[in-house]
Amino acid sequence: MSEQQLFERFGRIYPAGEVLFREGEHGEEMFVLQSGEVEISRRMRNEDQVIAVVSPGEFFGEMAIVNNRPRSATATVKSDARLLVIDGRTFEAMLRGKTEIAVRMIQVLAARLERANQQIELLLLRDANHRVAQCLRQLAESQRKASSGPASFVPITVAELAARVALSEADVERVLNRLLSAQLVTDLDGEGYAIPEPGRLIEFLEFLELKERVATMSDA
Repeated sequence: MSEQQLFERFGRIYPAGEVLFREGEHGEEMFVLQSGEVEISRRMRNEDQVIAVVSPGEFFGEMAIVNNRPRSATATVKSDARLLVIDGRTFEAMLRGKTEIAVRMIQVLAARLERANQQIELLLLRDANHRVAQCLRQLAESQRKASSGPASFVPITVAELAARVALSEADVERVLNRLLSAQLVTDLDGEGYAIPEPGRLIEFLEFLELKERVATMSDA
């Protein structure tokens, strides 16, 4: 079945800002994104925190129909989207009928679990420098694997980065200015950041920690 035929059978168009489902709701459908973007968020520390942005070709919302439990997150359309909306019975038939779909799902879920663990570790960090630098390193290494290039381009805005690390935009800008001054990050005029050596971000954090310890010892 072609992509157009799939859309004719299961497709729907959603405008930016529409909530597909909310955390805690009962779910009977999963989604496959054909175009646009969808933001996945969870309620943490009494605030909505973005934990993922779904790109075309990815699926989400499947766990509610696999384990019959409430939605674990909220999905909001970030930019006008074309989605395939698949109910539990159709999804089960797809898994039974095509082994490659089941294998692909296992691979995606494993990668998603790894990203979720990284996000949790990130949000547990108290220091703003560590949160921002660790997040940029993770994104840069992910982009590098995808492009196989020598440098890493991270297409993210200050606002998006702030949402990922649960900090204010002002706090994120302060950390970014430090990284820009140290020439560890290059600002690409609002389109994102170039990070030639992601590993050096951690070295920079270690330097800041050492500097703070020395300052503390001097004050004692």
